[in-house]
Amino acid sequence: MPDPETADPQPARILMIRFLLRFIGLCLLATAFVFFVYDGTKSIANHQLVFTKVADVWAIIDQNSLNLVQDGLKWKVAWLWDPYMQRSFDLPAFVVVGGVATILILFGRKKKPLIGYARD
Repeated sequence: MPDPETADPQPARILMIRFLLRFIGLCLLATAFVFFVYDGTKSIANHQLVFTKVADVWAIIDQNSLNLVQDGLKWKVAWLWDPYMQRSFDLPAFVVVGGVATILILFGRKKKPLIGYARD
């Protein structure tokens, strides 16, 4: 039996980080669904496609940080700001939040067991 003092605490840390990534990912996925339903009801009521932009949501949460990030991106990567980065702030919020949630859930998933191979 291995000594508990010399046992590697790494697996417990990895499990906790995976759990945290999955938990945050699922919370963000629920948030994306709320944005999707909110935009859908607004679109039905207005008889046209309406969606909430990432910049609008970010401005509601913290306007100063949005301005700092936009100014920093304009200053550091000015060649990339106008054609691409500016359009990324105009994307629907449910798409961006759902994409981040999907990435976090994929990073936090459990490894598939290998069939026919021994794992240490």
